[in-house]
Amino acid sequence: MRESSGIQLTNLKKSFGTKDVLKSFNLQIAESSFLSLVGPSGCGKSTVLRLIAGLENPTSGEVHNSQANHFGYVFQDANLLPWKTVFENVALPFEISPELKAISKSEIKSRVLSTLKKVNLEGSEDLFPHQLSGGMKMRASIARALVTNPKLLLMDEPFAALDEFTRFQMQKQLRDLWMSEGITVLFVTHSLSEAVFMSERVVLLGKSGGNIVLDQKLDLPKQRNDELRTSKELNDVIKVLSEGLKQ
Repeated sequence: MRESSGIQLTNLKKSFGTKDVLKSFNLQIAESSFLSLVGPSGCGKSTVLRLIAGLENPTSGEVHNSQANHFGYVFQDANLLPWKTVFENVALPFEISPELKAISKSEIKSRVLSTLKKVNLEGSEDLFPHQLSGGMKMRASIARALVTNPKLLLMDEPFAALDEFTRFQMQKQLRDLWMSEGITVLFVTHSLSEAVFMSERVVLLGKSGGNIVLDQKLDLPKQRNDELRTSKELNDVIKVLSEGLKQ
């Protein structure tokens, strides 16, 4: 096994029955980078995430993840337990992980409250999921993924169900968290504009087999604001990527 840092996917194949979702897929992701995977439904984006997380095993090929024991996973649905408060939902990793059960209650409380502050949910710890807006639920889900201080954050279309205003807020917030925490982020989305606004690198997958049609490093300002969304600079990048999706 390689000792290099980051994530290295080599000659990956993943089949479900007779369908090859990934064929000879290769991708390298540097530590502390922000990469978005974009492509049509069924192209293998979510499968890549699940293979990196160890939720699926490859049919063949190799997955090297130097952060395999220290990652958070955020799904499209917030998946909060309705009978638990926000605090209890965010603290759940400490309850279910054998490696974390030795952490004291006072330390857990400190970590949960500080993480809720990071995602602008301070003061909401005693609320239940039914009392939260869609954006607040997703913030709680992200807090649950961040509370153990992971080195890697895997995100599978987490903002897809949000209204545009909330989605824009969450994009900026996630970008700010990535910059402040120094974590690696692998973000799956159908939206080119979302990928370009948040990421420093975008990888486009073709219609089937996990074929990479474009791997683009983005030359955009480090600080991203709402003015950038309508700028010629950003839209020129989106245009180039849009052409790639036609392949």
